[in-house]
Amino acid sequence: MVKGPGLYSDIGKKARDLLYKDYQSDHKFTITTYTSTGVAITSTGVKKGDLFVADVSTQLKNKNITTDIKVDTNSNLLTTVTVDEPAPGLKAIFSFIVPDQRSGKVELQYQHEYAGISTSLGLTANPIVNFSGVVGNNVVALGTDLSFDTTSGNFTKLNTGLSYTQTDLIAALTVNDKGDTLNASYYHTVSPLTNTAVGAELSHSFSSNENTLTIGTQHALDPLTSVKARVNNYGRASALIQHEWRPKSLFTISGEVDTRAIEKSAKIGLALALKP
Repeated sequence: MVKGPGLYSDIGKKARDLLYKDYQSDHKFTITTYTSTGVAITSTGVKKGDLFVADVSTQLKNKNITTDIKVDTNSNLLTTVTVDEPAPGLKAIFSFIVPDQRSGKVELQYQHEYAGISTSLGLTANPIVNFSGVVGNNVVALGTDLSFDTTSGNFTKLNTGLSYTQTDLIAALTVNDKGDTLNASYYHTVSPLTNTAVGAELSHSFSSNENTLTIGTQHALDPLTSVKARVNNYGRASALIQHEWRPKSLFTISGEVDTRAIEKSAKIGLALALKP
């Protein structure tokens, strides 16, 4: 893909990943194996309180076509076929869930030096049409994200976003929920050598007049071990440590405490991902 403004989902992604990625209060185990023909098989199990859910997925690659098949504990079969660059800058994605006959969807993504477009269409008689587009370059990008329900004739999603990117910082501003929520985020690289960064996100709801401020940081203790921490204005503090004990195999432990109710038990999450 050419380097440009990216897709709408990339606006504010760096800050979101720093503040929210890999934090969890569940127990998760993932193991990936490869057959002699190169087919990847991944088994995942997640314990959420007293509930245990699992799924098994298979990935097959043939030239520029990738097929992902996943079966979950509810006997749902999710199939996604991705065709990478049938034309320069273009990606086509087709997905459906069995037995849900209304789940079929076709998505097209196109990335250009000065634009990024993603559109999807449900394969039903009255589909929901999704469209997102970004214009700009790798410094400044302006975009919108829309969903239109052809049954009701109404927009179910209407978002806009703006991002500004420099070598060591990324700032983003988005208006979501049909203008009800304003989000501002900031990501700053402090030291590339130790992957040290700080980030913040401020969210304001016009309907409830509530503000949520989350700040966080990350740092690599060594090439294989990294730590992250975050806190919000409601007193919830979280931290995690992640260690790559062998190539592509990660062990993550995270915890969260409510500093305003310190007598409550902390939430502890564990994740183990094994790859050969």
